[in-house]
Order: sequence, then C-alpha cells, then structure tokens
Amino acid sequence: MVNDMHNIVKIEHPVLEHSLTILRDKNTNTEEFRRHTAVVSQIMIMEATRNLPVRKRTIETPLSLVDGFEISSEIVLVPVLRAGISMLLAAKELLSWAPVGFIGLERDEQTAKAREYYQKFPAELNAKHILVLDPMLATGGSLVDTIKALGKKGGGKISAVCIVAAPEGIDMVNARCPDVQIFTAAIDYKLDESKFIVPGLGDFGDRYFGT
Repeated sequence: MVNDMHNIVKIEHPVLEHSLTILRDKNTNTEEFRRHTAVVSQIMIMEATRNLPVRKRTIETPLSLVDGFEISSEIVLVPVLRAGISMLLAAKELLSWAPVGFIGLERDEQTAKAREYYQKFPAELNAKHILVLDPMLATGGSLVDTIKALGKKGGGKISAVCIVAAPEGIDMVNARCPDVQIFTAAIDYKLDESKFIVPGLGDFGDRYFGT
C-alpha cells in the first residue's frame, strides 16, 4: 500500500486499461506489445500535460480570423534508457517540437541498484516542464537518480510518467522528491525478492525490443 498518494495521479481510461491488459499478457508478441505501448503512452502523456498553461493566439482560417490557443510552457522529454525510448516515440507524436534529453541507467541484477552510464540534457532546464518517461517504477532508485541529475542541471518542474508502479517505488520518490508528480496507469501489489513488480509485466525493455 502506498503511504502517501498526494502526488500520485492514477490514470483511468477504458482504452488504456484494454491496452495495459494486453501488455501484461505473457503471450503478447513483440509487434503487439509495441503497438499497445504507444496507445498507453499517448493516453498517459495527454493526461500528464492536461494542466499545461496556454496563451491565446489569433490565426486565420480559410474563412476568417479566430482566436485559438498554444501551449505557453516549454516541455522537455527525458526517457530513461533503454525502456523509456518506447514511450518517447509516442510522446514525440504529440509533442513533436519538444527537445529531448537522455539518461542511461543500468540495473545491477545482484543489488537492484542503478548505475548511470550516459547523460545528455538540453540547456537551461529551469524554465521548462520536464516529463521523465520510465515505463516501470520498481524500487524508485532509477527515477530518484534521474530527478536528482535533472535538479543539478537546473530542472525544477518535473513530472514522471510510469506505466506500472510498485508501492515501494512510489514511497521512495515521494520521500526523496516530494515535489515530483507521478502519473501511472497501475499501482501493483509489491516487489518480489528480485525487485521485480508483481504482477507487473516482466522486463519492459526486453519485451519491447525483442531481446
């Protein structure tokens, strides 16, 4: 059970729940897994950007002038390598103009702790809204490391988009990064002794990339 839900947004949508069930199914092949990852990711990113500020913009249609709107907040997408790449492709379909930063974290299978092996962020993050994309929030260590790395580069407004989350990971992020809002499609039961999410869906990167 999650100890503190104040920064957690559990997204509910029939299409998302349908596609998430397909992602969980061990019999889903790689092609279908990729297709439904895109569906889930786009719904989640739509929800994660629901409250972005907009400003009025007057444009001309083929018939007349009309007042419309444009997003007034600069957005940066930061997928956590490698599984986060799966969500980036869907995010860029919606936010094609958004710059992208990368952080590579590799989990030690013995300790379940992450080791950073790559980092490249856009400049001047302090005035931008950052969406960290990481499909599986397990222990929370990788997400906390990513948030801390972004903070050192000036990142202030950070949200995390995670398809499946474990209570242990949510609690860690809440404790160490209390200002970060987490958007998730599912809060699962627990981590097992190997620090995998139960019921989860297995290794997301392996299933998405077919490795």
